[in-house]
Amino acid sequence: MNTRISTICLLFVSALVYVSCSDDEEGPVTPTIDTPETYTFTRDGQSTVSFSGQTQRIGMATELVDAMKAIDEATEMSLLEMYRNEAEGGGDVDPFAEASLNDTEKSIREKVAASQDYFSANATEGIAIKNQFEDWLSRQVTEVFTNEEVAASPGVAGQVADGSSVRYVNAQGLEYNQLVAKGLIGALMVDQMLNNYLSSAVLDENDSREKNNEETLEEGENYTFMEHKWDEAYGYAYGASADPANPNATIGDDDQFLNEYIGQVDKDADFAGIADDIFNALKLGRAAIVAQDYDVRDQQAAVLREKVSQVIAIRAVYYLQQGKEVLAQERADNTGAFHALSEAYGFIYSLRFTRKPGTDAPYFSKSEVDGFLTTLLGDGADGLWDVTPETLETLSAAIADRFDFTVDQVGKNE
Repeated sequence: MNTRISTICLLFVSALVYVSCSDDEEGPVTPTIDTPETYTFTRDGQSTVSFSGQTQRIGMATELVDAMKAIDEATEMSLLEMYRNEAEGGGDVDPFAEASLNDTEKSIREKVAASQDYFSANATEGIAIKNQFEDWLSRQVTEVFTNEEVAASPGVAGQVADGSSVRYVNAQGLEYNQLVAKGLIGALMVDQMLNNYLSSAVLDENDSREKNNEETLEEGENYTFMEHKWDEAYGYAYGASADPANPNATIGDDDQFLNEYIGQVDKDADFAGIADDIFNALKLGRAAIVAQDYDVRDQQAAVLREKVSQVIAIRAVYYLQQGKEVLAQERADNTGAFHALSEAYGFIYSLRFTRKPGTDAPYFSKSEVDGFLTTLLGDGADGLWDVTPETLETLSAAIADRFDFTVDQVGKNE
């Protein structure tokens, strides 16, 4: 069965099959799942939806990525401060232009590679990933900013022309700002969404089901623990939306992270409807929590793991193919492909944080992802300066083969 059709069927059946259709008074009666048209849930006339922390971290990440391009203003310390946000813990500066971001103890670093399912028992890798982002931030200043006026060449960091734009790359042709931006989609947004807040270990923590059944609210709040955790997953996709209750009206335009690429994939005719699939699964899963139907909740979590992971894989293949198309033009050098291939690098890195439904594992293991990244830079001593179209096609096929789409389906659509 077509994947999209099967997902729609799952959503429809999940919403309807659990409605009691018998007047038999014997045995428990399964409650009706009342799913609203928008992501709007209330109790006593007041909203029960809250994901302010996710909105704040999206804001922090936005300022951080923008600052990585501010050659004349950013310093190594200022970038690291934005990533760590230690001001509330004794730092010396307020790193963000948005004052409210400086007033919170939240940070990007604390939630990078920090999911319950993947990293609670794997702290060593989690710390290594956190530190990888710090290394990229530091190198942007120490390698790239210092060569601002240098024309990049094999083995030499500096600037390259990309149409009417000037981009800044390291000695291997990679743009560190793209590695950070696309890497955070996986290591922050996707990991927290799929492997933390949608995790049964988190949703059902301690006596969460009992409290949800009894509508026991968190202290000082209008939501149960389980409701809030599901909302926090929602926030990593829609926390910056113009209308968070009806986010697909502006999908792709509200931030430069997961939201943007859900929208970009949805524009491709081969994947049209994926934005609705993701939104509807989040909405139905939240309604199932209100109805205390945890089977439907978990079914929707599985849909989300499949669809959000697919977004990451599609964009990894898309940018590999964009790079391959530039290389096919037989230019004097490969610099025109560097931007797309830097984005591909970040999306491939993010594959580590995907989640195969019905398992506790990503679609690609750490060793597989590391192998892909080594292959991308491995056609010669100078990384992207030496990459071949054959390597990009091989990587594209290896990623697509793990999913229910083909390289040809990804196409060239923006």
